This record gives sequence, structure tokens and C-alpha cells, in this order.
Amino acid sequence: MRRPAGLVSYRNLSARGKFAEVKLYERRDDIGGVWYLDNNEIVNSSCTSAPPRWPSPAYPGLIGNVLPEFLSFSQFPFPNPTNPNQPFPTLFETHDYLRNFAEPFLKNGKIKLNIEVMRVEEQENGGWKVEIRDWNDGVGESRVEDWDAVVLAVGWYDHPVWPSTPGLDVLREKCLAQHAKWYRGPQGYEDKRVLVVGNANSGNEICAHLAPLARTPVYQSIRRPAFPGFPSLPDDRIHMVAPVARFGLSPSPYIPHSSTATDSSSSERGGTDKIIAHLQDGTILTDIDFVFIATGYEPNPDFVHVFDPNTTSHSPSTEASKGRDLMRLMDQNPDLETGTRVPSLHQHILYAHNPTLAFIGSPMSFTPFPINDISSLWLSLIWSLTIPLPEDLLHYETTRLEKIKKWRESVDNPSALYAYRVLGIEEEEYAESLRREVISVRPEMEEWFEMRWAPRELRRTWRERMYPMKLEALRYARDHGRN
Repeated sequence: MRRPAGLVSYRNLSARGKFAEVKLYERRDDIGGVWYLDNNEIVNSSCTSAPPRWPSPAYPGLIGNVLPEFLSFSQFPFPNPTNPNQPFPTLFETHDYLRNFAEPFLKNGKIKLNIEVMRVEEQENGGWKVEIRDWNDGVGESRVEDWDAVVLAVGWYDHPVWPSTPGLDVLREKCLAQHAKWYRGPQGYEDKRVLVVGNANSGNEICAHLAPLARTPVYQSIRRPAFPGFPSLPDDRIHMVAPVARFGLSPSPYIPHSSTATDSSSSERGGTDKIIAHLQDGTILTDIDFVFIATGYEPNPDFVHVFDPNTTSHSPSTEASKGRDLMRLMDQNPDLETGTRVPSLHQHILYAHNPTLAFIGSPMSFTPFPINDISSLWLSLIWSLTIPLPEDLLHYETTRLEKIKKWRESVDNPSALYAYRVLGIEEEEYAESLRREVISVRPEMEEWFEMRWAPRELRRTWRERMYPMKLEALRYARDHGRN
């Protein structure tokens, strides 16, 4: 587990399923995924036996973009905000909520911290071999376990997306470009000229943080205006510019160090390369000190290995299953036209060729907490043989791929959010389809969720009211000196 999806999955599987044993493995030393801020310096594990660290992409002072009711798991409401002018929970408030949610499971020993899953491998009997490293002893003892079923709730943040812009690789080699995953605040960029690529939440936040401190203007490279779900305040110190066609470098004159100089920073800047950004509209930006890439993340559970479904029977219990070739799951059905996805999943959850493997949190959504809640509840009833499975578990993927392709073809310069892995405007309908299956076999759960499942457009309206509220909260923070 590397995100809160694992917590609610554990709760629903253990409370609603019919299983002899359910355990949750978390590789870090506390729960919370992205909401657990542990950004201590990463230790080079090749030089020491100290446990590796996996810092959160969050940063101190982070305030979320989702209201408390959309951060609530069923039967465990998020506390009401204490400041009516800032209704969006902070990083630490959200982590406290998750810690309280997980507390009984930590006490009963079913959540295991400091356990790193190295490999998940399909077995001929239909189960899964799981290779782990236990860092509780500080050494990383390896062992192998056998499980009848496995849920992956690992999120995307291990795999930041880097654009293929020519020259960007050189900037990365020279530590002149960094992904937003590693942004930790505006400190250190005083009087620096910065270019930020991307205008979703991370890109907007980085620009807003840098504007009061960095050399102005702060450039923000965008392909199109931001979607309403990524609100930000206009700022004269931030200049929107066209997409970058290529990057280059312009060496600065060398300034020799003077023993009498009182400002060592000026001498240190001597000889530092400056970045040149050639934009698609012909504009050339010069004298740039640093580039932040805020282009998001993609799913890539590259440690999962399955039998090649194209070489033999899909039934792992038959003699034909013996001797099948293993392959990385992510090597199945690559289709870059519709974006990277976890392939061969029914409802973004069940692996079609062996439904004892499941993923919770594989699609991107604006409200992941309730989406992961209903998804894992649905899964617990599927695995308990309460909800029947359709015969063709690949039908969902095939139909959605065709729909996404047609959607992208109908739009000029389609956004990266027009992708298989992004629920988008279908988020509420997706959740409702799972809820309908749940209450068809468990009608008493009709009112189990605090989120009321009104008709589709009303549900969207309820969610989308967050965006103007976020703008108001940003204005309040600006007017009261947060920046």
C-alpha cells in the first residue's frame, strides 16, 4: 500500500469479505501514503544497510483541493473544518484522519509497516508468490509468501511522467530540471528565473509559491487553459507561455572567486549554465535558472509478473497452465494512444485472466477516497462470491478503449486527461455502477455511504461546487497574507 486506498481496502475486505486472513503491507514506517510527510534525506542503500526511504511528493504547508465529505470513508466521517474561510483540509489534518481510521488495525497487528513488496508472481495453482523485504530489523530480510489473492493499492507516485522534449535530458543530467514530485517549497529559488511546465494542481501551486520570491515573471508553459477542476488565482507575476519545443543551454560567463568578496553566492553563480526554452510559437525564453516539470504521474506496477495470456489457456487450474511463460503485467496490450494503463482489468479492478489479482485506485479520480471505498467494498463481495462475475471480463476494457479513442479523435490537441486511466466526467457514473451491484445483493447498504448518490448530474454538481469554493479559499489566503 502506498496510498489511503490500501487502508479502506483492508477495512472492507476484513469486515465484509469471507476470508481466513487479510493483511496489509506498507513499505514506509507509517500509514497515509502521499499524506504522510516524511521527507528526510534518502539513504543510498548500496552504501549502507539502513532502510531505504520513499518520501511523499507532498510538501510542508500543503492544503488539499477536496472538501472533507469527499475525504471521508463510509461510516467514518472527516471532522468538520475549524476555519470556515478555509474548508479544505491541510496535509496534516488529512494524515491525522487516516491515522485515526487505521488505529484499530495497527493495534491488532494486521497492518505491517516497513514491509517492502519486491515482486508479485502468478502461480500455476492460481495463487500468487509474493517476495518481500522486512525492514523492521533495519537490514531488509527477504522472504517469500504464498497468498490466494492479492490487492495492489500502490498508487502512481513512483512513476512521474516526463515529457519527451528535446534537451530536457541534458537539463536533468545537470540538475537544472526537477519533477514536481520532488518540490518541497519555494525556499532556495529567491531571485531565480523559473519555468514551470504544466497547469494542473501541482504546476499551479508551484507557480503561486514561487511568484513572491523568484525573479519575475515566473513562466508557466501550458498547452491549453486549465480545466475547472484545477483552480488558481490570476497573478501578474506569472506569465503563461506556449509549450516548449526544445531546451538548450547558454553558458554564463565565469566569475572568478574573490577572497575579498562578501557575497559568496554571486561567485558561486559564476559559470552556471542558463537555460534557453524554445517555445512552439517561436518565442525564445532566455536566462532561465531552473525548470519544474509538473506533468503528473502514471500507473506502472512493474513488480507484478503474470503468465502470458496469449500462450495457453486462461484457466490456471488446468494442465495446460504448466510451463507458461511469465511476463510483466504492464507489457500486455500496450496502447499509448489512450495513455498508460494497468491492462486487462474489469472495472479498473479485477485482472481478467486471473481475478484473484485486483487493483484499487488504478484510475485517476477527483474524489479518490469514496471511489476507493466503493471499489474495495465491491471487490470484497466479488471475492466472497456474493456478486456474480460476467463471463467476459475483458469486455469492459475493450468497450472503454474504443470510447476513449473516439473521444480523442473528436478533439483537437486532446488533453492527457482524455485517457483510459482517467475517469473524468464519468467518475460519478462509474461509482454508481459499482454501488448498484453492491446493493443488488446487500440492499441494507443503500444508505451505508455518507455521500448520497443522487442522479448523475446532481452528483457532478455537488462535486464541482468545490472548484469555486477553492478559488474563494485561495483569495482568502492571499488577502490574509499566506503568500
